[in-house]
Amino acid sequence: MLAVLFCGVLLAALDIAITGPALPAFREAFALAPRSAAWVFNVFVLFNLVGVPLTTRWADRVGRRTVFAAAVATFGAGALVVALAPSFSVLLAGRAVQGAAASGIFPAASAMVGDTVPAERRGRALGILGAVYGLAFLIGPALAGVVLGVADWRWLYGLVVPFTVLVAAIAWRMLPPTQAARPDTIDRQGIATLGLTLAALAYGVNQVDAAAPLRSLLQPDVGGLIAAAGIGAVLFVRVERRAADPLLRIDLFRNRQIVLASLLGIGAGIAEATFIFFSDLAVAAFAVPKSTASYMLLPLVAAVALGAPVAGRVLDRVGSRAIALGGMALLTLGLAAIALQPTARVVFYGGSVTLGLGLACLLGSALNYILLQEAREAERTVVQGLNTMALGIGQLLGGALIGAVAASAPGVAGYAQAFGVVAVVGACGTGLALGLRKRAAA
Repeated sequence: MLAVLFCGVLLAALDIAITGPALPAFREAFALAPRSAAWVFNVFVLFNLVGVPLTTRWADRVGRRTVFAAAVATFGAGALVVALAPSFSVLLAGRAVQGAAASGIFPAASAMVGDTVPAERRGRALGILGAVYGLAFLIGPALAGVVLGVADWRWLYGLVVPFTVLVAAIAWRMLPPTQAARPDTIDRQGIATLGLTLAALAYGVNQVDAAAPLRSLLQPDVGGLIAAAGIGAVLFVRVERRAADPLLRIDLFRNRQIVLASLLGIGAGIAEATFIFFSDLAVAAFAVPKSTASYMLLPLVAAVALGAPVAGRVLDRVGSRAIALGGMALLTLGLAAIALQPTARVVFYGGSVTLGLGLACLLGSALNYILLQEAREAERTVVQGLNTMALGIGQLLGGALIGAVAASAPGVAGYAQAFGVVAVVGACGTGLALGLRKRAAA
């Protein structure tokens, strides 16, 4: 069972890991500016973020096996649309299908572990599934480099399709069926309001002219959409206060530590979005082929994969505040170094490793630890969902922001400015981390 679940989660995780290396190929194939190319990532994150509450409810209603197999098959259908896309708009439609489908793969897999694995072995099983993302980010850039070196970018997505068909068929045949739980209410108004608000905010931010930001804010497609997103946020809070089963428990934000952890999660998500643009920066800065640019991501992803367990061990000794503060400081330092010296290879690799170590501190343990400690036992699942949502919002905003700033100047200069802006976000996050409560390790 774990092998089947592992393969399904790996397919979804690999998609995220190969998107960054494939971005230069997308830009070349469809003649895209950085502002437009960012939507290859943004659309996936948006539909994934909005899809999670729907797919988790459906898994409770119709059974985990059904949703897992259907999500894997649908993910393959989206990959096929991307591989065959005759235009950029069709490609984005395929990415939307993939994002929505991916939102059901990991939650259903985790729930099946909870349903079927004995309690004394459950943590180990969940750890195996969680390790998939580290593995995907280690092998994804290398895999993309090999494929892009010998074939067209479409093969990166076309090769996924037969594997999704195989995994979905095996999952349906081999995974144990689970009983549907008592039907839950679905917060449809909350989902719709959140989706429209985030889409308006991401598109508005993506259209900002970084060379003249104040003037661009007066334009309807920038300032108007950002203002609409502000109104949407107010409406979302009102909807959630009245909802019988809300997407987000608004009263959680009465806790200052939860607010700080959520803001740090958004900041970490914005920094994480730089992953998608590193290959583009490498191509522009060092005039390397797209396949070589993929391999240049390996130190970054290795730093995240190897740094996360180390950060978890150190957290037990020094506490979550120190880890969160150090993580924000490291990612700020790494991004600032690249922004100041984008054409120096030593700085590129050193800065990417420093960024990776900083993200490892935040994504791996610190924020989850803070939320678990601050929430009541009955709310621990809810606050973990809050952390996932904060990271997703940050990724969405980060993709839009970096694309907008990178488009303000040609080539390397645009990416340097974009990374510099994210470094400023990291510096603000470092200041916020100082407000976390000092606590002894548990």
